[in-house]
Amino acid sequence: MTSNHTYLILDTQNHALANGTLASPPDTAPMRLLVLDNKVDNVLKHEVITLFSASSNEPPIQCRILRQRGDTIQLEKIATLDPEVRRNLRVPVKFDSFLYPLPESGQKGRYSIQSVDLSCGGIAFYTDCPLELHQQMEVVVTPTEEPVILRCEVLRKQALQNNRFMYATKFVNMCEDEEVVVREAVFSLQLQARDSQD
Repeated sequence: MTSNHTYLILDTQNHALANGTLASPPDTAPMRLLVLDNKVDNVLKHEVITLFSASSNEPPIQCRILRQRGDTIQLEKIATLDPEVRRNLRVPVKFDSFLYPLPESGQKGRYSIQSVDLSCGGIAFYTDCPLELHQQMEVVVTPTEEPVILRCEVLRKQALQNNRFMYATKFVNMCEDEEVVVREAVFSLQLQARDSQD
Protein backbone atom coordinates (compact mmCIF):
# COMPACT_ATOMS: atom_id res chain seq x y z
CA MET A 1 0.00 0.00 0.00
CA THR A 2 1.35 3.43 -0.91
CA SER A 3 0.11 6.90 -0.13
CA ASN A 4 -0.70 9.70 -2.51
CA HIS A 5 0.43 12.29 0.06
CA THR A 6 2.39 14.97 -1.78
CA TYR A 7 4.97 17.02 0.08
CA LEU A 8 7.11 20.04 -0.55
CA ILE A 9 10.62 19.21 0.64
CA LEU A 10 12.50 22.13 2.22
CA ASP A 11 15.92 22.55 3.77
CA THR A 12 16.27 23.88 7.32
CA GLN A 13 16.33 27.46 5.97
CA ASN A 14 12.90 26.91 4.34
CA HIS A 15 14.30 26.87 0.79
CA ALA A 16 12.37 24.55 -1.54
CA LEU A 17 14.32 21.53 -2.77
CA ALA A 18 11.77 19.28 -4.52
CA ASN A 19 8.36 17.64 -4.37
CA GLY A 20 7.93 14.13 -3.06
CA THR A 21 5.28 11.49 -2.40
CA LEU A 22 5.19 8.91 0.36
CA ALA A 23 6.24 5.46 -0.85
CA SER A 24 5.17 3.86 2.43
CA PRO A 25 2.10 4.10 4.69
CA PRO A 26 2.12 7.40 6.63
CA ASP A 27 2.95 5.94 10.06
CA THR A 28 5.73 3.62 8.90
CA ALA A 29 9.17 4.05 10.48
CA PRO A 30 11.41 4.77 8.75
CA MET A 31 9.38 6.68 6.17
CA ARG A 32 10.11 6.12 2.49
CA LEU A 33 9.73 9.17 0.25
CA LEU A 34 9.89 9.18 -3.54
CA VAL A 35 11.56 12.41 -4.71
CA LEU A 36 9.95 13.62 -7.95
CA ASP A 37 11.32 15.24 -11.12
CA ASN A 38 14.90 13.89 -10.85
CA LYS A 39 15.66 16.20 -7.93
CA VAL A 40 16.94 13.59 -5.46
CA ASP A 41 20.47 15.05 -5.66
CA ASN A 42 19.15 18.44 -4.45
CA VAL A 43 17.68 16.72 -1.41
CA LEU A 44 20.72 14.55 -0.63
CA LYS A 45 22.91 17.63 -0.13
CA HIS A 46 21.13 18.01 3.22
CA GLU A 47 21.10 15.87 6.34
CA VAL A 48 17.89 17.30 7.80
CA ILE A 49 14.84 18.28 5.73
CA THR A 50 11.30 19.49 6.43
CA LEU A 51 8.23 18.00 4.76
CA PHE A 52 5.20 20.23 4.18
CA SER A 53 2.00 18.45 3.22
CA ALA A 54 0.43 20.19 0.22
CA SER A 55 -3.17 19.18 0.66
CA SER A 56 -4.11 18.46 4.25
CA ASN A 57 -3.97 19.76 7.79
CA GLU A 58 -0.91 17.65 8.57
CA PRO A 59 1.67 19.68 10.48
CA PRO A 60 5.12 20.01 8.90
CA ILE A 61 7.59 17.32 9.98
CA GLN A 62 11.34 17.50 10.27
CA CYS A 63 13.25 14.40 9.19
CA ARG A 64 16.80 13.09 9.01
CA ILE A 65 17.86 11.38 5.77
CA LEU A 66 19.04 7.82 6.53
CA ARG A 67 19.74 6.31 3.11
CA GLN A 68 18.83 6.45 -0.56
CA ARG A 69 17.93 3.95 -3.28
CA GLY A 70 17.39 5.53 -6.69
CA ASP A 71 14.89 8.37 -6.30
CA THR A 72 13.58 7.02 -2.98
CA ILE A 73 14.99 8.16 0.36
CA GLN A 74 14.46 6.69 3.82
CA LEU A 75 13.69 9.21 6.54
CA GLU A 76 13.71 9.21 10.31
CA LYS A 77 11.11 11.57 11.77
CA ILE A 78 12.81 13.97 14.23
CA ALA A 79 10.04 16.40 15.16
CA THR A 80 6.55 17.60 14.35
CA LEU A 81 6.65 21.36 13.78
CA ASP A 82 4.09 23.99 14.67
CA PRO A 83 1.51 24.35 11.85
CA GLU A 84 2.21 28.11 11.95
CA VAL A 85 5.57 27.36 10.30
CA ARG A 86 3.69 26.50 7.10
CA ARG A 87 1.41 29.52 7.37
CA ASN A 88 4.45 31.80 7.62
CA LEU A 89 6.32 30.23 4.69
CA ARG A 90 6.78 33.26 2.42
CA VAL A 91 7.85 33.31 -1.20
CA PRO A 92 8.81 36.52 -3.02
CA VAL A 93 6.53 36.94 -6.02
CA LYS A 94 5.62 39.90 -8.24
CA PHE A 95 2.20 40.17 -9.85
CA ASP A 96 -0.22 43.01 -10.53
CA SER A 97 -3.69 42.71 -9.08
CA PHE A 98 -6.54 44.58 -7.39
CA LEU A 99 -7.78 45.43 -3.94
CA TYR A 100 -11.47 45.93 -3.17
CA PRO A 101 -12.46 47.84 -0.01
CA LEU A 102 -15.32 46.32 1.98
CA PRO A 103 -18.63 48.24 1.79
CA GLU A 104 -18.47 49.17 5.50
CA SER A 105 -15.12 50.98 4.99
CA GLY A 106 -16.78 53.82 3.07
CA GLN A 107 -14.19 53.47 0.28
CA LYS A 108 -15.40 52.59 -3.20
CA GLY A 109 -13.95 51.19 -6.41
CA ARG A 110 -10.84 49.12 -6.79
CA TYR A 111 -7.16 49.86 -6.29
CA SER A 112 -4.17 48.53 -8.18
CA ILE A 113 -1.56 46.64 -6.18
CA GLN A 114 1.78 45.02 -6.91
CA SER A 115 2.62 42.03 -4.75
CA VAL A 116 5.86 41.73 -2.79
CA ASP A 117 5.47 38.23 -1.39
CA LEU A 118 2.86 35.57 -0.72
CA SER A 119 2.55 33.06 2.09
CA CYS A 120 -0.02 30.48 3.07
CA GLY A 121 -1.25 32.99 5.64
CA GLY A 122 -1.06 36.38 3.93
CA ILE A 123 0.25 38.72 1.26
CA ALA A 124 2.43 41.83 1.19
CA PHE A 125 1.92 44.43 -1.53
CA TYR A 126 2.52 47.99 -2.72
CA THR A 127 -0.39 50.32 -3.45
CA ASP A 128 -1.34 54.00 -3.38
CA CYS A 129 -4.57 53.16 -1.52
CA PRO A 130 -4.44 54.49 2.06
CA LEU A 131 -5.37 51.73 4.51
CA GLU A 132 -5.43 51.63 8.31
CA LEU A 133 -3.94 49.00 10.60
CA HIS A 134 -6.42 46.12 11.13
CA GLN A 135 -8.56 47.34 8.23
CA GLN A 136 -9.94 44.47 6.17
CA MET A 137 -10.39 44.33 2.41
CA GLU A 138 -10.58 41.81 -0.42
CA VAL A 139 -7.56 41.06 -2.59
CA VAL A 140 -7.37 39.11 -5.85
CA VAL A 141 -4.59 36.51 -5.70
CA THR A 142 -3.58 35.41 -9.20
CA PRO A 143 -0.61 32.97 -9.03
CA THR A 144 -3.15 30.27 -8.14
CA GLU A 145 -4.58 27.87 -10.74
CA GLU A 146 -7.68 30.09 -10.90
CA PRO A 147 -7.63 33.65 -9.45
CA VAL A 148 -9.08 33.67 -5.95
CA ILE A 149 -10.56 36.61 -3.98
CA LEU A 150 -9.53 36.52 -0.33
CA ARG A 151 -10.29 38.75 2.64
CA CYS A 152 -7.19 40.10 4.34
CA GLU A 153 -6.36 42.33 7.30
CA VAL A 154 -3.56 44.91 7.48
CA LEU A 155 -0.88 43.94 10.02
CA ARG A 156 1.85 46.47 9.13
CA LYS A 157 2.13 49.51 6.89
CA GLN A 158 5.12 51.42 5.62
CA ALA A 159 4.93 54.78 3.85
CA LEU A 160 7.06 55.02 0.70
CA GLN A 161 7.81 57.86 -1.71
CA ASN A 162 5.26 59.10 -4.27
CA ASN A 163 2.27 58.53 -1.96
CA ARG A 164 2.73 54.78 -2.09
CA PHE A 165 2.55 52.34 0.79
CA MET A 166 3.70 48.83 1.45
CA TYR A 167 1.32 46.68 3.49
CA ALA A 168 1.77 43.29 5.12
CA THR A 169 -1.56 41.52 5.57
CA LYS A 170 -2.91 38.24 6.86
CA PHE A 171 -5.75 36.28 5.27
CA VAL A 172 -8.87 35.99 7.42
CA ASN A 173 -11.91 33.68 7.34
CA MET A 174 -10.39 31.33 4.75
CA CYS A 175 -12.24 28.11 3.97
CA GLU A 176 -10.34 24.83 3.59
CA ASP A 177 -10.53 24.97 -0.25
CA GLU A 178 -9.01 28.48 -0.28
CA GLU A 179 -6.22 27.37 2.07
CA VAL A 180 -5.38 24.44 -0.20
CA VAL A 181 -5.35 26.62 -3.35
CA VAL A 182 -3.02 29.20 -1.76
CA ARG A 183 -0.78 26.53 -0.22
CA GLU A 184 -0.34 24.79 -3.57
CA ALA A 185 0.45 28.13 -5.24
CA VAL A 186 3.08 28.97 -2.59
CA PHE A 187 4.67 25.53 -2.93
CA SER A 188 4.71 25.79 -6.72
CA LEU A 189 6.27 29.28 -6.59
CA GLN A 190 8.90 28.03 -4.12
CA LEU A 191 9.94 25.32 -6.56
CA GLN A 192 9.93 27.67 -9.55
CA ALA A 193 12.25 30.01 -7.63
CA ARG A 194 14.51 27.08 -6.83
CA ASP A 195 14.57 25.90 -10.45
CA SER A 196 15.48 29.36 -11.71
CA GLN A 197 18.57 29.32 -9.45
CA ASP A 198 19.79 25.91 -10.67
